[in-house]
Amino acid sequence: MNQPKLEEIKREEFKTKPNFSKEDVKDVLDKIVKIVDHMLLKFHGDVFPRACSKGYVYDTVGNLVWDETNNESIWTTSFWTGILWLMYEYTHDEKYKKEAQLHSDSFRTRIENYYHKDEQEAGLNHHDIGFLYCITTVADYKLTGSEKALETSLMAAKLLSKRYIDKAKILQAWGDMNDENQRGRMIIDCNLNIPLLYFANSFSSNDTYYQMAYNHVKTASEYLIRPDASTFHTFHMDTETGAPRFGSTHQGYSDNSCWARGQAWGIMGFPISYGYTKDEVFLDKAKCLANYFLNRLPKDFVCNWDLIFQNENDQRDTSAAAVAAIGLLELAKHLPLTDASKRVYENACLYITKSLSEKYLGTNQEGILKSGVYFYHGNLGIDEYLIFGDYFFVELLIRLYKDWNSYW
Repeated sequence: MNQPKLEEIKREEFKTKPNFSKEDVKDVLDKIVKIVDHMLLKFHGDVFPRACSKGYVYDTVGNLVWDETNNESIWTTSFWTGILWLMYEYTHDEKYKKEAQLHSDSFRTRIENYYHKDEQEAGLNHHDIGFLYCITTVADYKLTGSEKALETSLMAAKLLSKRYIDKAKILQAWGDMNDENQRGRMIIDCNLNIPLLYFANSFSSNDTYYQMAYNHVKTASEYLIRPDASTFHTFHMDTETGAPRFGSTHQGYSDNSCWARGQAWGIMGFPISYGYTKDEVFLDKAKCLANYFLNRLPKDFVCNWDLIFQNENDQRDTSAAAVAAIGLLELAKHLPLTDASKRVYENACLYITKSLSEKYLGTNQEGILKSGVYFYHGNLGIDEYLIFGDYFFVELLIRLYKDWNSYW
């Protein structure tokens, strides 16, 4: 078994709690309510923000189309819906619920299009089905008990399960499942897609979905984490023998660097899987990833877009910071009080949240969290709002504000 290095955390600040209270969290959430209300003037019905802004203004995109601009499927529309559900939980204002439930219908149409109309138009030929449905229809079911939302969520889980490759014990990230040149690619982002399978398993007559999810995370924990506790974005498996092949990157600076958001997906995703499986290996490895991440933060506690960069003036990725902060909370939640690192992770989460709130909150009412990086090598969404960064920052605040029933 791959046992990565557990670094000792170097930052002394994390030993003490910062001056950032629940009332401070509420103040930030109140500001975000005003931003979301402004955004709702533009993004309502079947109109969603694109994945990233341009000049800190989001353009519009539909939920059922291929993104010709970026030549990719629309995998990020769900994050706007997720924000609306979080706003509903925070304010209890029915307008957010009403809008989010309209989105549930849109996501139902999208999956029906996949089966009955146009696969490319639906944009579901990838593993990001978990991102698309956990925070939309799964959230809808958990909050309202909608049977239609449940049915849609189970349809989505069934579709996601079709990407499972038994010999390799992975869910293939993207690419044609029948193309031998594309088969066998897993990426660390999938840590946040597989909760859809865990959810669906509780409504199944057997544990097939659970085993797929558990097997994938075990494989990911074995091969996506390097010995020094940094992570590959991508790892390639032999689909005929199940043997590991090699790691690479699509998003990070290089194949050997550590893409910050990928590290964050690991910090958040492995403890989530622990919650479903109780496999201690996932907590142990999440600790290694967390310590590596925390030891490479700039002075303001907000990570650069790749952890290979250590300078104060390098480009931050606030979306990665928000995801990692959630991961630290999720990790700490599962640790016993006797574990000294529990408090350290909680404190580190608050330092990151405080910095994001004070330095990176949107000021033009067009988005929530500034200074994200979507795809650096593609010159796409650099120093911009990212709709998923916006979502995870709001989820982070909600987690700090209340006892929250996770959508994951």
